[in-house]
Amino acid sequence: MVTSLSSSFGEEHQLEAENTCSNLYCPILFRATSVNSSRIQEHQLESENNTSWTESVKMAEKVTPLCYRRAKRMAYSIARETLGFTQPGQIDTPQISFAAIEIDLVEWKGDMLGVGVTEKDMAKDENLKFKNSILLELDKQLGGLLSEASSEEDFTGKPGQSIVLRLPGHDSKRIGLFGLGSTTSETASYRILGERLGEAAKTAKSRKIAITLSSSEGLSAESKLAIASAIATGVVLGTYEDNRFKSEPKKSSLKSVEILGLGTGSEIDKKLKCAEAVCSGIIFGKELVNAPANVLTPGILAGEAMRIASEYSDVFTATILDVEQCKQLKMGSYLGVAAASANPPHFIHLCYKPPGGAVKTKLALVGKGLTFDSGGYNIKTGPACYIELMKFDMGGSAAVFGAAKSLGQIKPAGVEVHFIVAACENMISGTGMRPGDIVTASNGKTIEVNNTDAEGRLTLADALVYACNQGVAKIVDLATLTGACVVALGRSIAGVFTPSDDLAEEVLAASEITGEKLWRMPMEESYWESMKSGVADMVNTGGRAGGAITAALFLKQFVDEKVQWMHIDMAGPVWNDKDKSATGFGVATLVEWVLINSSQFQFPQFS
Repeated sequence: MVTSLSSSFGEEHQLEAENTCSNLYCPILFRATSVNSSRIQEHQLESENNTSWTESVKMAEKVTPLCYRRAKRMAYSIARETLGFTQPGQIDTPQISFAAIEIDLVEWKGDMLGVGVTEKDMAKDENLKFKNSILLELDKQLGGLLSEASSEEDFTGKPGQSIVLRLPGHDSKRIGLFGLGSTTSETASYRILGERLGEAAKTAKSRKIAITLSSSEGLSAESKLAIASAIATGVVLGTYEDNRFKSEPKKSSLKSVEILGLGTGSEIDKKLKCAEAVCSGIIFGKELVNAPANVLTPGILAGEAMRIASEYSDVFTATILDVEQCKQLKMGSYLGVAAASANPPHFIHLCYKPPGGAVKTKLALVGKGLTFDSGGYNIKTGPACYIELMKFDMGGSAAVFGAAKSLGQIKPAGVEVHFIVAACENMISGTGMRPGDIVTASNGKTIEVNNTDAEGRLTLADALVYACNQGVAKIVDLATLTGACVVALGRSIAGVFTPSDDLAEEVLAASEITGEKLWRMPMEESYWESMKSGVADMVNTGGRAGGAITAALFLKQFVDEKVQWMHIDMAGPVWNDKDKSATGFGVATLVEWVLINSSQFQFPQFS
């Protein structure tokens, strides 16, 4: 949650910082090294006037550039109190236990029994009796209530349909039918099933629920594992609600979920534990995106990354670069974007290394980290500009850090992963970047800024160069980059751009497992003509036509040719307009992609 700084550090886990505070920025370089968890101690914080806080100082209380004061202490120079005095509430994420069991459905006891049904399962004979054996048995126990209610409510098992009946005097207090549609071959169908069940359980204030399928015969063992995982993920996300900024937050009552009829044993238990880890990352990503810009500044985002490194210090190290260190690396493109903001930029680098065994491949996940985007001097105007939602312009970084949180729990073998975010704000001031300015990226290429509202690609340029310098074999970057991609693919599908067919196959396979929708787009090289400048190596925007493609071609200029690279434009699916909330998009697919590249992965396949 975006509520507090990194947890306590022991003597073996010191944060090293270089340089001293300036009036405008407070330079830092943190390196989090391995820590013996048994020796973690409370760490005191000092400010310039030596006022002390404990580490539980809430991130939302102060906008705090970090600076180095003593070798074994962190110190904070308070820039200003959080605008509006807004502080996120301390909301405990529901702790739901999952178990896979085998039991006769009519003997199960609890608050709600959910049954996933296809349209075929809802078929009835001439006497209006279910042809499906499971539904027929349940209906018999309920005196025909299921068949009667489904007919009256015109429930046919279509996707998104549900019907929940209260059963006074029965072991199961409620029973619900949840539609899967005509086919059940897609992961997304089962995740939606879980979400609908979770929402129904939340409405009914259920504490113990169960879920089964009316037709599970013929499913392979791998399919059952994947289905159980998708349902569990859906239940957690369907139950979760981000109430941190509400004066009267609601709490979920759900404590236990039992999955019936999909097998038992260590394999399904491991799969459910993995699903829980992925859910924690998705929820973390949602909370980052939902947090307003007056709470989640670049410095606070850096603090959240540090907290991941602290919590999973057996596998993570963290480096956070300040302005001076970014200058030393000649990140002129990134710093040009950040120049107008009163909140200093923080270049964030988390590194995951497996707890044991050899590293077989090195990967990088790069996320766009604009905690707010005003558009700069090309300010966002008009009803369709979404300036009030530009807190979600760090959705790429949320996906990257959400994946980091999940992988810190899963701990895949054989793979090293670098999580890189150039965090900053795009604001307007006398020190800001102007249209027509020329900036120089860290690989020496010059960029004429013909539009300050095309800033994300400028920050990603230096982040991609930095990622290549880590010696990685593959890079995936994620960004809420262009409105053009939303126009092309809508709100549910992210665009994928890559010159590598092999990498495309890997990432698209990962998305098939998670149910997140990706669509590969062309990288038409002839469109680069529109990106040429008369006075620099390139401009940062071309014409309106093919805007998502030219943005991807721009990013390609900052990737080593030897590195496999993919750009994911997630401007559409980062936000749910209906729920007015973040989706957590990208986290699950990134985790699966890393697992594909690890030495312990097996593809789950639906039969």
